[in-house]
Amino acid sequence: MANALELDDATYDEITRLCEAGNKFARRNNHKSALLEYRKAWQLVPEPKTEWEASTWILISIGDSCFLLGDRESAREAFEYAMHCPGAIGNPFLHLRLGQILFDAGENDAAADELMRAYMSEGKEIFEPEDPKYLAFLGTRAKI
Repeated sequence: MANALELDDATYDEITRLCEAGNKFARRNNHKSALLEYRKAWQLVPEPKTEWEASTWILISIGDSCFLLGDRESAREAFEYAMHCPGAIGNPFLHLRLGQILFDAGENDAAADELMRAYMSEGKEIFEPEDPKYLAFLGTRAKI
């Protein structure tokens, strides 16, 4: 993939402001309001959206909010789209969440692959705040 494009300062600053507002809502477990802020930020990313580093972190935020709201379909769309953006492949959190979504959808082979990517980057620690079923599942697929 070619180098990511850089946003102009005004666009970058507004995206950052919106994402920080979203993060404040997320820290208070208000994921619906967080999602609204992240989606506003997403609308500011120019086309082609897959060429911007900002797309990666905005989509991860959108996907995480959707995941925490129980909207696995929207979360999956966000994470799968993010995989086409700069710096996504190898991002342990993105692999963790995508693996969780795939596991919950019964796609165990793909889930194991994504969860193992997260595990290999961060170890068991990345799984600690999560439902233990995901690490237990990974343990059935690999020696961890």
